[in-house]
Amino acid sequence: MMYNKYVVEGTSISLHYVHLYSKNINMRFLYLFIFVGAFTFTGCQIKTSTADTANNESVTTYYFIRHAEKDRSDPENRNPSLTDSGQVRAQNWMRVFNDVALDAVYSTDYNRTQQTAAPTAASKSLSILSYNPSTLNDSIFSGATHGKKVLVVGHSNTTPSFVNAVLGSTTYSDIDDTNNGNLYIVRVQGDLKEAQLLQIN
Repeated sequence: MMYNKYVVEGTSISLHYVHLYSKNINMRFLYLFIFVGAFTFTGCQIKTSTADTANNESVTTYYFIRHAEKDRSDPENRNPSLTDSGQVRAQNWMRVFNDVALDAVYSTDYNRTQQTAAPTAASKSLSILSYNPSTLNDSIFSGATHGKKVLVVGHSNTTPSFVNAVLGSTTYSDIDDTNNGNLYIVRVQGDLKEAQLLQIN
């Protein structure tokens, strides 16, 4: 297991930190992935490279995010909707993924996650697929998403747990309750697994 940290300043977005996780990683491949441009960030958009597209059949890419800001005005409400700020963040996520050719959008079956996923799913003409957070990365999910680019919207505890399940390692802890801007990008190609953690606000 290896960790590296980089600081990148974008045009209108700060990528405060990136954590890399690798298993049986080839360092030349890692260098190519990070610096040659498997992902490039322009303003608020993520663009996939031709190298990533060329390997589309064998590379699975997951984009994990937590739901946007929820309405906390009623502590008894177990299924709140997004606040106005949360709706704005959901629209911003749509712009972040504008140039990513997503194949599927997954969300837990709650208002706040569904509403976070909705703008991005609509922009891609995709239906939101619900998943059970108690069965993370089971054979059905991994089989259905193999070789695809997939957005997964979850919660402060389920999102890092889902990432850990894909990596096969307890790498990430729960997200702080005030943090709605984490973006985990996980690439899987055979036994090779890589993850980046970006904070987008």
